[in-house]
Amino acid sequence: MQKYMLSSIGTFSLLLLFSFFTPQYTTAQIAEIFAPGVISDGGVFGLTLSPDGKTAVFVRAYGGRDSLHLFIAQFENGNWSTPVRAPFSTSGKKWSDIDPAFSPDGKLLLFNSNRPLAAGQSKEDFDIWGVKRTQTGWGEAFHLGTVINTDSSDIYATVANSGNIYFSSNRAGGQGKLDIYLSEYRNGAYQKPQNLGAEINTQNHDSNPFISPKEDYLIFWRQDPGGFGASDLYISFKKKNTWTKAVNLGPTINTEIGEFCPFMQPKGKKLFFARTRVNGAARVENIYSIDFSAKQFKTIQK
Repeated sequence: MQKYMLSSIGTFSLLLLFSFFTPQYTTAQIAEIFAPGVISDGGVFGLTLSPDGKTAVFVRAYGGRDSLHLFIAQFENGNWSTPVRAPFSTSGKKWSDIDPAFSPDGKLLLFNSNRPLAAGQSKEDFDIWGVKRTQTGWGEAFHLGTVINTDSSDIYATVANSGNIYFSSNRAGGQGKLDIYLSEYRNGAYQKPQNLGAEINTQNHDSNPFISPKEDYLIFWRQDPGGFGASDLYISFKKKNTWTKAVNLGPTINTEIGEFCPFMQPKGKKLFFARTRVNGAARVENIYSIDFSAKQFKTIQK
């Protein structure tokens, strides 16, 4: 992840500025660590929840980036169970699995992996994979194909009710270092991905898109030299098939360190996201949640 930076006008000035221009729904709130000590143990990020809220899938990072695996926990008797490695995730340090995302109906989980497509092959970039969930368990992981995936890294895919997939890529022809794309699902097949354009993508990094089930808003992270930290969370709304100018979610959510991996609770009442802080040679990363209403940001959209 890119080097962390603070805005040149200072955090205090930014807080004052946002008190005038940002909705005040979070002024009395503090983002809370999700399942502390059970799931959030200082080395996790990238949470997704099943529609019933009873299954959590997330990335265990072990304080770095050398080893990344998907883990699963179940909500049972009012508590989260001890997480176990997902049966479709790789093991060891040879390959990594990241960025899980349930479909709105909970029957499909998308994730990213740099595992090879066939035995004996080598691979360095990440591709988008999927795995189906049934009443009896998980199926075999499958590659989403070469219409969506390229020789560049294609990451952090989320899917809407329509089947449309939104994801990030550093493929050639983008507007910045990392852009957000849409692949529409039509006639039973995914179409050539389209860049979401200048209202979403900048010359820097724009990534980790969470698309609402109805595709009426998009939450993502952006590397913004004028923001609060290394990466801030932004929101944009779809109006008449175009995206509005993205707006920073403000200083209660965004801090001087990096916020990333946004995810809305299936019932749409809580925003989950990760925070990461570099601590010497290691990273401290946890998952947070906060009450959230996307509608309150529509008043400052242009």
